[in-house]
Amino acid sequence: MTNSSQPGSQPDSPTYADAGVSVEAGEQAVELIKPHAKRATRPEVRGDLGGFAGLFALGKYREPLLASGSDGVGTKLAVAQAMDKHDTIGIDLVAMCVDDLICCGAEPLFLQDYLAIGKVYPEKVADIVGGIAEGCVTAGCALLGGETAEHPGVMGENDYDVSATAVGVVEADDVLGPEKVNEGDVIIAMASSGLHSNGYSLARHVLLEQANLPLDGHVEEFGRTLGEELLEPTRIYAKDCLELMSECSVSVFCHVTGGGLAKNLERVIPEGLAADVYRTTWTPGPIFKKISETGNVSLEAMEETFNMGVGMIAVVSPEDRDRALAVLTARHIDAWELGTVRAAEQEEPRVVMHGAHPQF
Repeated sequence: MTNSSQPGSQPDSPTYADAGVSVEAGEQAVELIKPHAKRATRPEVRGDLGGFAGLFALGKYREPLLASGSDGVGTKLAVAQAMDKHDTIGIDLVAMCVDDLICCGAEPLFLQDYLAIGKVYPEKVADIVGGIAEGCVTAGCALLGGETAEHPGVMGENDYDVSATAVGVVEADDVLGPEKVNEGDVIIAMASSGLHSNGYSLARHVLLEQANLPLDGHVEEFGRTLGEELLEPTRIYAKDCLELMSECSVSVFCHVTGGGLAKNLERVIPEGLAADVYRTTWTPGPIFKKISETGNVSLEAMEETFNMGVGMIAVVSPEDRDRALAVLTARHIDAWELGTVRAAEQEEPRVVMHGAHPQF
């Protein structure tokens, strides 16, 4: 038996690269990320990218309350990975976080992201973070920092997952919640841009697995490919809601995410009151009809899974109904009266859905 090593020599030391982690690729990714982080900022940000912690100066408030929320984008990632298109998934991530904060009236201040990836491809990482930065700009918050973690042996080379935590602030006496909802309040719907970031496991099961539809196939109802429709970014409502708060008497907002419209609206309707919601006031977009018809999915299952065309809800005083609709229209948000709040009858659900959607 021979030994190729010279007498007295030590075998080559294994490196991080041998284990599947490229420090060089990570450093290159950081350089590509820097321009994105610089445009997603606010005057309160202190320090530069690359520190051990992000610093943010809290301005002058009477009695500030910090609000925080963490989220991800679920299996919408599988569509992005299948299409090798990664520049919009970050917008979804920001939307899922900041639009939860706005429900209590908090202005989003900053966001920090976490990217777990099987192998760092600098351009892919830059695309993902570029989308996050774009979402932060739209929401008016800063991208204060984050973490990119390479996970060889845990994730496939082309796999990744993203999550983020957003932090906002609201004055203690301006907090919105169920306790501010009153009988007679008007429920205003804000249209979604599509599926947003919920229900993709069912959508993929129906459209891709059962019907075997190709992601790059043109769909006449959408006027574009199925993949493009599925990757339509989640609408970010934060600035629209802040403007609405400044112009109208808002009782509460409701972000329509997992669980659908009724389940989420229930969370902001207090005991003793009920919300009447009228399906007759809107027609869900083509993607919802496509899923329902292709998979023979019941209305009940659709409403428990998808936003059905309503991404955000504002509950406002009846005196401010017209003003609220005018403010949203001026901000190019498709909005309409969805229903009203009334006294609940005994053992009645907090949200009562009425009627049928036109042409659905």
